[in-house]
Amino acid sequence: MTKTTTNKAVGRKRITFISRAAPYGQNKANLCLDMALACAVFEQQVNYVFLEDGVYQLLKGQDASAINCKTLGNTLETLQLYGIENVSVDEESLQRRGISRAEILAGIKVLDRESISSLIKDSDTVFNL
Repeated sequence: MTKTTTNKAVGRKRITFISRAAPYGQNKANLCLDMALACAVFEQQVNYVFLEDGVYQLLKGQDASAINCKTLGNTLETLQLYGIENVSVDEESLQRRGISRAEILAGIKVLDRESISSLIKDSDTVFNL
């Protein structure tokens, strides 16, 4: 689902990517990451939000070499290098999966549903994968 609103500022848009898929077994997580990186390269303001099973992408110590895949967590650790500084995770999604803050990558903001809702509302475009 994609939502677009009007932004009076010329050039730079607030784009929010919501990643809901587990890191492996399908390409949604990689697609979301690739789209976010592409937007960041074009100097858009990117928000990256992890919900539901997407929180598994943030677990420390992942190694996808056994399934001949690129380890997604390694790329997520470099988001700031691409100018993506607003990376957050849904607190309720973590709790429902028994994942603590200590188990996820550093630098991820843990937000409640209300804060995530506000972030989405303030975005010009939202990609929900």
